[in-house]
Amino acid sequence: MIIPYYKSADRNFTLLHGDCIELLHSFEFKFDMIFADPPYHLSNGGISIQSGRITCVDKGIWDRSNGYEDDYSFDKEWLSACRDKLKENGTIWVSGTYHNIFSIARCLTELGYKILNCITWVKTNPPPNLSCRYFTHSAEYILWARKSAHTTHYYNYELMKKINGGKQMRDVWTLPAIARWEKSCGKHPTQKPLSVLSRIIQASTERNAWILDPFTGSSTTGIAANMLGRRFLGIDKELDFLKISQARKEEILAPARQQEMFEKLQKQAQLFSDSDQTMTVMSDVSETYGFELPF
Repeated sequence: MIIPYYKSADRNFTLLHGDCIELLHSFEFKFDMIFADPPYHLSNGGISIQSGRITCVDKGIWDRSNGYEDDYSFDKEWLSACRDKLKENGTIWVSGTYHNIFSIARCLTELGYKILNCITWVKTNPPPNLSCRYFTHSAEYILWARKSAHTTHYYNYELMKKINGGKQMRDVWTLPAIARWEKSCGKHPTQKPLSVLSRIIQASTERNAWILDPFTGSSTTGIAANMLGRRFLGIDKELDFLKISQARKEEILAPARQQEMFEKLQKQAQLFSDSDQTMTVMSDVSETYGFELPF
């Protein structure tokens, strides 16, 4: 029997502690969307700049490479487990850099997913290149794929066009990296900004959708999901990250903090608050949610 590490009182934010592959095989449930920020396998003793200081880029044992073939096998195994948990019309987003994104694309194709887009997220504030021997790394890539080639998927075309000033939104997004105000509950070494996850969620889900993050970390996916009226399950092996996730969820239950975050996100990502996309935390436990998690 699965016992959640944390389940919010409003039932829309659940965290599991453990290996995502093992846990995903242990229950039956289907999600509308999955966002995954898997290990990039970059923790090899390199250095970078953070807050003006030289720092080691090692994230932890979980981010170390075991060689291409082992890394590829790991990616294929967790992507297979995720595919089993997607609804037939569901989609998955997977982030990466050139270090892992090609392996991810290969796995997606071999498993029967249909790749829809490769989003290039251009960071407005990337760290400098210390060696001065190649171009500054200033982008990450996010693959968007549906479960199979022969099903339809949800895409909020009109909202994305509206956000983009009345023009079709392209697959190059210029958005800032993580801001200091997003780390108020603690620091995670690979935390994604709310602006990126909010756009992804708005683009590919409707209100009350169920969203899964198998490498939840500090749960930016879950915070964005709840603020946009979606429900969330996050999984992680690291207890320290789950503690940050829980604190972030409880933080957004404060109306003043919620409003502050909403205003900052509006400036960053032009999130429209029309009748269908109002950013409000679901707090009424009597609201009808439909299907519930089996734990």
